[in-house]
Amino acid sequence: MFLKKLTLLHEKISTYNQYPFTIPAIKNLTELNLTSNVTFFVGENGSGKSTLLEGIADKCDFNTAGGGRNNYYDVHAAGSDLGPYLRLSWLPKVSNGFFLRAESFYHFASYIDELSIENPSVYDAYGGQSLHEQSHGESFLSLFKNRFGGKAIYLLDEPEAALSPQRQLAFLKILHNLTETGECQFIIATHSPILLGYPEATIFNFDEEKITTIDYEETDHYQITKYFLQHRDKMLHDLLND
Repeated sequence: MFLKKLTLLHEKISTYNQYPFTIPAIKNLTELNLTSNVTFFVGENGSGKSTLLEGIADKCDFNTAGGGRNNYYDVHAAGSDLGPYLRLSWLPKVSNGFFLRAESFYHFASYIDELSIENPSVYDAYGGQSLHEQSHGESFLSLFKNRFGGKAIYLLDEPEAALSPQRQLAFLKILHNLTETGECQFIIATHSPILLGYPEATIFNFDEEKITTIDYEETDHYQITKYFLQHRDKMLHDLLND
């Protein structure tokens, strides 16, 4: 592990009446201690999990449109409003890593294609070919398998967006291989009950007034999925005939 703690600098905030401090989980954040090589952020859309992940990426000097420290391209509205108000505590600090934004990955793939015009070897870190020439899921796995490694921190925003259930399981194996040596740290915002099942991970819930840890079996993702699989007919009947 490298990133040990993040702190919201309340003394820098002039008003809580504007985004992102109108989000309860962000407004009430003081410190968040990270104790696992794999940390998950969970919560409904708009709960602040992606906002915080983006803020961490900003403080790591990663491209907040997606990428690492040396990836320079722009995507509209991809900046971080929270980053300037965060302090990250490291032991030791690392500069290597990557921020994956599923929603802007297409733009990142196009950026890599532009770089390849002058330097075709840039594809070596992405499976040896353009990410656009691979399926969406294949391109994500190529990134995880080839670009990720070494002493680094990886911030992933909804990586399951491009992954089938089978490929989510493949990603869990990659995650295990990268973290078992202690050289990689992951913070992942996700809605996937499959990914959340990764053993010994810390899960932070953003759905309450404050960010709290939660057990896997207590997450809505697990409970709703389990209930649906066990009571599909009843649940669909109640939902569709309400």
